[in-house]
Amino acid sequence: MGGIAEIFIAGASDRTIGVQRVLKDMDTSVFSGSEIALKANYNSADPHPASTHIDTLDALCTAILAEKPKKLVLAERSGMGNTRSVLEDRGVIALAQDRGFSVAVLDELDRTGWREIQAPGLHWSRGFFIAGVFARADSVVQTCCLKTHRFGGHFTMSLKNSVGLIAKRVPGVNYDFMGELHSSPHQRLMIAEINKFYRTDLIVMDATEGFTTGGPDRGKLIHPEVIIAGTDRVAIDAVGVALLRSYGTMHDVMEGRIFDQEQIAHAAQLGVGVSSAEDIRLFPLDKTAESVAGRIQVQLDADM
Repeated sequence: MGGIAEIFIAGASDRTIGVQRVLKDMDTSVFSGSEIALKANYNSADPHPASTHIDTLDALCTAILAEKPKKLVLAERSGMGNTRSVLEDRGVIALAQDRGFSVAVLDELDRTGWREIQAPGLHWSRGFFIAGVFARADSVVQTCCLKTHRFGGHFTMSLKNSVGLIAKRVPGVNYDFMGELHSSPHQRLMIAEINKFYRTDLIVMDATEGFTTGGPDRGKLIHPEVIIAGTDRVAIDAVGVALLRSYGTMHDVMEGRIFDQEQIAHAAQLGVGVSSAEDIRLFPLDKTAESVAGRIQVQLDADM
């Protein structure tokens, strides 16, 4: 991508106000008349920060729907539980009915709902399949959480949230793609590679709380009390790693330069986002955000 990534940060003792505040500084008019695919974080039915908080989802969808898109579809595949049950348990199905957006349970798609990805240099032995709703969308919005990942990802924010929009299994294809991912020594590179094959137009990270250890479903809680937003997945993750480091986090996330973390480094190499901490500009929007931005900037400065 190149250029400068602008990252907006707002205090969020009230999630709805926090989401509204960061979106005021971003151009949401691009969603008018568009078909929009939304990827939230519903890997499991555990509460935030394991999964997207319903207030964050509501505020984000309300803002998108205010732009009168042609269609808004939340599409999801859970890794720890039955997807439809997870979405019901977390209140997503009910919210969709109330607000007027659609929900696509990706495990229930037939073969035509998936697009096969094959490309030179992939660390996926058989390629992978991405949900067609994301490949076809005019715009893609993502909302993610702030947390570490104890099963080999090291951290799970915007880049790793993309795992939930590719298939575990595809009808007619006798292969477990998630089995390969989670057993591979190249897991973090494979995560980065997913991101090359779809776009994002907006990312909202709910960092009101986070996990500094464990994850993705449970861990040591922190309370930064901010919402973070931008359009660059690499920059969002770099900022998230910086924030985790400012609190002290697990060794795999603490060690080395932020831009040497495998997910971040490989995604930057593939052109998914910025390639250095120097390319990130923080825009704190209130006093709480200024304090958090200061913590993040110290970590980003150490990377330069």
